[in-house]
Amino acid sequence: MRSVLAWFTVRGASFLTAGLVGVLAALILGSDTMVSVGAMLICLPLFSALTARRARYQLRCSRTISPPRVAPGQSARVTVRLENVSRISTGLLLAEETIPYSLGARPRYVVNGIERSGSREVSYQLRSDVRGKFAIGPLRIRIADVFGLVELTANFASQNTLTVTPKVVPLISSSVNGSWSSDGDGRTRMTAAAGDDDVIPRAYRNGDELRRVHWRSTARYGELMVRREEQRWQDRAVLILDSRRSAHAGSGPSSSFEFAVSAVASIGVHLARQGLDGYLLTDAGPLAGSTMFEDVLLDALSVVSLSRNQDFARTSAALSTIEGGLLVLVAGRLSADQARDIASARREGRQGIALLLATSTWAGLAEQNGHRAGPATEPPPRGDQPVAETAPAEAVFRAAGWRVVSVDSATPLAVAWQQLPRLGSYATLSDLPNLGVVTR
Repeated sequence: MRSVLAWFTVRGASFLTAGLVGVLAALILGSDTMVSVGAMLICLPLFSALTARRARYQLRCSRTISPPRVAPGQSARVTVRLENVSRISTGLLLAEETIPYSLGARPRYVVNGIERSGSREVSYQLRSDVRGKFAIGPLRIRIADVFGLVELTANFASQNTLTVTPKVVPLISSSVNGSWSSDGDGRTRMTAAAGDDDVIPRAYRNGDELRRVHWRSTARYGELMVRREEQRWQDRAVLILDSRRSAHAGSGPSSSFEFAVSAVASIGVHLARQGLDGYLLTDAGPLAGSTMFEDVLLDALSVVSLSRNQDFARTSAALSTIEGGLLVLVAGRLSADQARDIASARREGRQGIALLLATSTWAGLAEQNGHRAGPATEPPPRGDQPVAETAPAEAVFRAAGWRVVSVDSATPLAVAWQQLPRLGSYATLSDLPNLGVVTR
């Protein structure tokens, strides 16, 4: 009984009360006219409830989000389409969309009655300054009659997902050039390992392309031989994100962890658009495979969070099973022993790039923003502290043959990426005299 009474608005409940009082008074006074008036007051909200309830289960809802994946600060338009598949027109519809509170207030709309087989569309914009996956929907409909006596509620089951990816920074192409890719003719090839033995062809295997046959070696050995530098694993990159809570500083979008996530996303998109497949690893293990690398990478990074791990044991175990021509590490606070564990995972012939974050500068930045009214207008001091902080890990990586750059909170990612060639990486093939590069 209580659920039925919940259908009526204050006006509808007033009509019912007045009708019941009128009928009782008419029976006591013996007035037929008052009985008729009271019965009309009772029947009107009951008829409105019957009509509204009939239209309740005959609405269809669909939703589209364009685009379904956005960067922080960008807007997405959500369009909700309501279709009336019943045989009668609906009354007044009050629509309320269910969205996470972090995206703002719930959009509310008033939709006039929808005719038979008709439809209405409402749209609104969503914007988030933080990454994540947000469930949009379901739509909540309150159906009201034309007299405002009845209001019924219907919840549709359909939901959509809005993905807010990490910020992707455009990077230049000179830091990692086409030698990582092994497809196509006329490109520069890098062999599987360093030294003179790299140019020795291997025996032909079922599935190898005939255009890769090394005819001089075939004539010499009397069997088909192909070039070793054509191996497919050179087309892969492995991105390693340090997500340990103890390795980062700061909070929110201005933390060192969010910078690291943005850096991995930017580098991954940059490599994917150069034709490389890849894998995403964190200290917790693999997060994404190589299928549709760019899309899978951004989806995985949109929800990645800090972990309670203290080491990279799972990362090292995963690296032993994944083949890749390029290792890219974005790490927070690293000790020399932790750096040595990761650096030793680089196999012969692989190339390694490490971005080491001076996390103390993000801690200082967070402190500035927390104690000042408004954002900090001055960057944190950039003396020898970032170099001293990352120096032990940097020395380990350089000794192991990695290309290393130290980054503080005042250094944009694009600038740090440009510094890689000057810090020991390469911009042209002439900078790789000892890596077994063969040009044909």
